[in-house]
Amino acid sequence: MQNIPFYQETFVSYLEKFVSKREPESLYDPIHYILQLGGKRLRPVLTLMTAEIFNGDYEKALDAALSIEVFHNFSLVHDDIMDDAPLRRGKETVHEKWSINTGILSGDAMLILAYQFFENYEPKTFQALAKLFSKTALEVCEGQQYDIDFETRDDVTIAEYLRMIEYKTAVLVGAAMQMGAIVAEATEEDQKTIYQFGKNLGIAFQLQDDYLDAFGDPETFGKQVGGDIIENKKTYLYLKALEFSSEEDQQQLQHLFSINPTDTSDKIEAVKEFFISSGSAEATKQAIKKYTNQAFSFLDTLKVSEESKNELKQFGEQLMNRNV
Repeated sequence: MQNIPFYQETFVSYLEKFVSKREPESLYDPIHYILQLGGKRLRPVLTLMTAEIFNGDYEKALDAALSIEVFHNFSLVHDDIMDDAPLRRGKETVHEKWSINTGILSGDAMLILAYQFFENYEPKTFQALAKLFSKTALEVCEGQQYDIDFETRDDVTIAEYLRMIEYKTAVLVGAAMQMGAIVAEATEEDQKTIYQFGKNLGIAFQLQDDYLDAFGDPETFGKQVGGDIIENKKTYLYLKALEFSSEEDQQQLQHLFSINPTDTSDKIEAVKEFFISSGSAEATKQAIKKYTNQAFSFLDTLKVSEESKNELKQFGEQLMNRNV
């Protein structure tokens, strides 16, 4: 198995061939723009890595990896429109740089392109990839709707929040890994097991993201620290703080999440203090460990070499110890 930078470089080279000029430019330029904004390329790397773990050729998995990355970026283009977000990875969002209509149409085209990459596979592989992709894409949409619904609800439960991040984020990580297994013609049992590994790692990844949003280093995090607090997002940290707090503290925290001051620094610090004093910050760290360990437990039953299992475990540990 190759190292992660190798997979990243290989994938980016393949991606660059895809983003060549195409007519009409007003449809395809925004697609090329969002795809070239960078990012960790986590999902396509997992697809290539998994193909090799099951003794497949990572090059054969490049189209599946590209499908995952194009779909992921399609969801970001539409999410940014819904959130009216001005920036993505430090650059103008597609709808800000062009228009909302362009963002909608280019996003639609990306979803269709994501399906087209499966046409490069044999019928049996095509069918398995398309079936998994359809299920996953619909779950991602459901997760996004839950996220939108939560903005206007004050009774969101921990279970509901975990389901939302499972659908919005984690299922795509699981699918990325299962696609690599499908291309490598792994057994159905191994395909399902690697999906569960990826899905649980995806939940841990999102919880870690929630934690870093509040407590990350501004120098390395890559986004504004406290962004979720400013936007009054009901994250795991917030819900756990409510669960652990007295009625008086709950009211204070709910009040902080109902205001939008011009200067947000005091609000961020006050909320972070609630997260720490209530035990929510520690509970979130424990939940990250729990889902990471749950992911690792699926490795035991995988029919791959011990070396490959160790590589996956190492990858999971690196992901959970990140500060970006």
